Amino acid sequence: RFGQYLDRPGFPWKKLIIGFQIFQYVFEGFLSLRQYKILQQQKPPKTLEGEIKQETFDKSQAYGRAKAQFGFVSGLYSQLQNFATIYYDVLPMLWDLTGIWLYRYSPKGFAGEIAHTLIFFFTYNLITTTINLPVSYYSTFVLEAKFGFNKSTVTLWVTDLFKGQALGIALGAPLLSAFLAIIQKTGNSFFYYLFLFGIAVQLFAITIYPIAILPLFNKLSPLEEGALKTGVEGLAKRLEFPLNSLFVIDGSKRSAHSNAYFYGLPWKKHIVIYDTLIEKSETEEVVAVLSHELGHWSLSHTTKLFGIAQIHMFYIFALFSAFINNRSLYRSFGFHKQFPIIIGFILFSEALAPMDTVVKLLMNILSRKFEFEADEFAVRLGYSTELAKSLIKLQIQNLSTMDADWMYASYHFSHPILPERLGALGWSSREKKADPRTADDDKSSVATGREL
Repeated sequence: RFGQYLDRPGFPWKKLIIGFQIFQYVFEGFLSLRQYKILQQQKPPKTLEGEIKQETFDKSQAYGRAKAQFGFVSGLYSQLQNFATIYYDVLPMLWDLTGIWLYRYSPKGFAGEIAHTLIFFFTYNLITTTINLPVSYYSTFVLEAKFGFNKSTVTLWVTDLFKGQALGIALGAPLLSAFLAIIQKTGNSFFYYLFLFGIAVQLFAITIYPIAILPLFNKLSPLEEGALKTGVEGLAKRLEFPLNSLFVIDGSKRSAHSNAYFYGLPWKKHIVIYDTLIEKSETEEVVAVLSHELGHWSLSHTTKLFGIAQIHMFYIFALFSAFINNRSLYRSFGFHKQFPIIIGFILFSEALAPMDTVVKLLMNILSRKFEFEADEFAVRLGYSTELAKSLIKLQIQNLSTMDADWMYASYHFSHPILPERLGALGWSSREKKADPRTADDDKSSVATGREL
């Protein structure tokens, strides 16, 4: 009934979706302008005055402004792409074109909606990737290089690009085919089967990613014997964390950013530490970082987030079942005779964007709460001072934003800003104007995966 109610002839789906996209762009631009004013401040927050030199703060502010300016331009570029794709009915034109290719050039037996969808999807992905190459290149080799973060080369960048496309085809083709086949063969209850399929894919990814995919881009080496390995193993034993192996990853070959994370099945976990984090941190500081990360495990944050993700996935698939036969939605975007499943899912995702924005906001609120709890967990383990020092050091090495507008942070940030975290840790400066950047100007940071 809900699906029938939504499928109303003449309903202005296209105008509605374009209208929300414009509203979201304007709203996020408004938040970015608020944040830009913070990035023009001349003095650090009082909490950090005793920790950061004025020169370091000025450079951090300059980096923040450069990223914000780039964000304004790249955001407009992306918005224009989306608008052109929708307004000029690019999707139906590309669907018809790939259908012609399939009819003329495909081998015998490679036909039907699934085959057509694969050609359409990978063609569309190739086009969007190509269009966004200038943005990616500028971000890596101009913006990041200007502030000393980029360690990659053009050759490595291009190689990663081709590897990513090849992996997308190798893994995407069977997954997308299975997604479509489940919907075709299971009728109106397809969302139950898609949900189970989604869980299986996630478990498969957790198992196969570090074994078959990660080594294509980075080298994992066992952590050498020494104080750090002893400290991490002692921490894991203390928490009854099912540690199976400790690795160091060569993140420095692409970037000065750093991180530490764990992965694996519930009974067999692995910890990965970036070489840049080890290089620029004291042993106890690295252990403190991991005490925070393992706090997420001990407090069941990872399990809770995984559970929420499953609920969200089920909700998306169940709601999609009300849209999959919505002919008014298809016709609004130029599909009058054919109603491909993949197109329905793409258009459904666009229609769902307002709700996803709300979900993102709520998840950021929850994530910030979990970060404070993980910090408190590290404090209870006796790592308050070491964690605070590590946070300060990484903040400076990364030239991360020292302060943030409250509206901007609430909408965008999954982690509290540094002054908030230091306040919660009860940190007070013991060395006025001490700059934790020591031997050189390397810019290690926490940038990927679950940050500190």
